[in-house]
Amino acid sequence: MVDFKAIRAQFPILDQEIHGHPLVYLDSAATSQKPNAVIDAEANFYRTINAGVHRGAHELAARSTMAFEEARAKVAKLVGANAAEGEEEVVVTGGATAGLNLLATAFGNASLGRGGEAAKRFALKPGDEIVVSRAEHHSVLLPFQELSYRTGATFKWIDLTEDGRVRTDNLDEVITERTKVVAVTHVGNATGAITNIAPIIKRAHEVGSIFILDACQSVPHLKVDFHALDVDFAAWSAHKMYGPTGVGFLYGKRDLLEALPPANFGGSMIEVVRMESSTYMSGPARFEAGTQPVAQVVAAGVAAEWMMNIGLENIEAHEKTIAAELLKLGDVDGIRILGPRENVDRIGTVAFDVAGVHPHDVGQFIDAQGIAIRVGHHCAQPVHRHFGLYASNRASSGVYNSVEDAQALVEAAKGIRKFFGVE
Repeated sequence: MVDFKAIRAQFPILDQEIHGHPLVYLDSAATSQKPNAVIDAEANFYRTINAGVHRGAHELAARSTMAFEEARAKVAKLVGANAAEGEEEVVVTGGATAGLNLLATAFGNASLGRGGEAAKRFALKPGDEIVVSRAEHHSVLLPFQELSYRTGATFKWIDLTEDGRVRTDNLDEVITERTKVVAVTHVGNATGAITNIAPIIKRAHEVGSIFILDACQSVPHLKVDFHALDVDFAAWSAHKMYGPTGVGFLYGKRDLLEALPPANFGGSMIEVVRMESSTYMSGPARFEAGTQPVAQVVAAGVAAEWMMNIGLENIEAHEKTIAAELLKLGDVDGIRILGPRENVDRIGTVAFDVAGVHPHDVGQFIDAQGIAIRVGHHCAQPVHRHFGLYASNRASSGVYNSVEDAQALVEAAKGIRKFFGVE
């Protein structure tokens, strides 16, 4: 039996009061808090082995490189990826947004003829199609929307069901023989809905398309195995999985990483540089130009190991309990939940609208009681338009939350409309 009270005690930021109330943090979909193990790992790196990786021959450089690569292996293990030398499938990026932009830029480079014969599988031209879903975070939607502008490819999307799930009943119509790229979220960052990605992946591969998964909201909350899912690429952030900010990861099947042309250029990713032309390294190194966020990667490795020690199945079960309480927001008069009402195939992320009260006013009212939630469009404007709104409030849970945290929000929500005189 996992002691989640003891786990909560590992997060020093939660041991404080906000506006005279004990802090209830329900904004993990934006960024998670960090346990002592992660905080200590980053600080200890700077105290003991700080050096550039893959460059120096001195002892500190060797230790730093070893810690960096060990962390990459831990993160790979978390998501079911390869990490053995020569088979690495995890690229270090500046975040999930950086990883998705890397892919879009690399596909654009391939479309310009860069990367040779192997890269032609990523090239796009007028008449080709890029498919996303209406549920996408802007960090998915915008890079591939821009890629369509640059290449002349047609930009299409899979629509949503009434309750905000990605549809799978018309995939043959949306994903066609002309489709070259499909990029879809694993879990909606606004709705908390888990996408039924298996038929989407199957259809994408039937037509020879590359499938890209936004795993930002699944890696921290669900047991994920990219090999079992058969995704081609996947991006996620360390800061949402109890790790540091400023770093993320891009998974790619090894053969695809070998064929993909680079997107960023500089030191550490080259083989030979001449004034006339240059050649580049293979595998993840090709995509890791410049100085890497080594301390943050080492700490992210500790976060991955910390999560695996708790057990992803245990994390998922715990947060399902929290989700059940958060969904009771829908029972409060005047409150509408955006997304599935049932606690099935979803995580503990619940967006809601309060009739007659602006989301920012709701957020301030809730904050005054020491409860942190998100307000705004959550980088998901098309989702909000689907529900006839521009913005909403969002509560999102993490491993450190308790049933009491969720109950505190529901209780506070009961007083919103009365406070603003709209009952």
